[in-house]
Amino acid sequence: MAGRRAAVKAVDWLAFAERVPPNQKAMFNALKTRSDSIAAKLTSLPPKPPAIDWASYRTAIAKAGLVDEFETKFGATAVPEPKDTQTEKINAQEQEANKAALAYIEESKARVVQYEKELVKFKNMIPFDQMSIEDVNEAFPETKLDKEKYVYWPHKPMADL
Repeated sequence: MAGRRAAVKAVDWLAFAERVPPNQKAMFNALKTRSDSIAAKLTSLPPKPPAIDWASYRTAIAKAGLVDEFETKFGATAVPEPKDTQTEKINAQEQEANKAALAYIEESKARVVQYEKELVKFKNMIPFDQMSIEDVNEAFPETKLDKEKYVYWPHKPMADL
């Protein structure tokens, strides 16, 4: 049975539950309950369906050859199993996600090193309330006033008045 083969793939429900956000716990519990009920139904089914007793049908049906025709057609019928076309795509997406996650981890490690350097700089800095304007401009160059761009700062030029 195709359903049995699909049910063989086990889900790690504990690992899944760890990744579920708190606002989606009810949906997760409903999914797990439904999955467990379907799995229980599949395991209760026999591996092969019971064989059809064609002889009893031959004795019960009056028209000759009808049961033989059904038997040959039933024997010739093959139910095609669906082809798995999505597993490769899912595996490719998983690999891309893993690569992206590793790249993000490496970038994060680089940012952590940069932030630790800045933290050391801030720890070694004199307290802000004891700094002069020159000390602030030296510690934070972006705060230094650009005299070429703002020639009249803090005053407006006479033409703007």
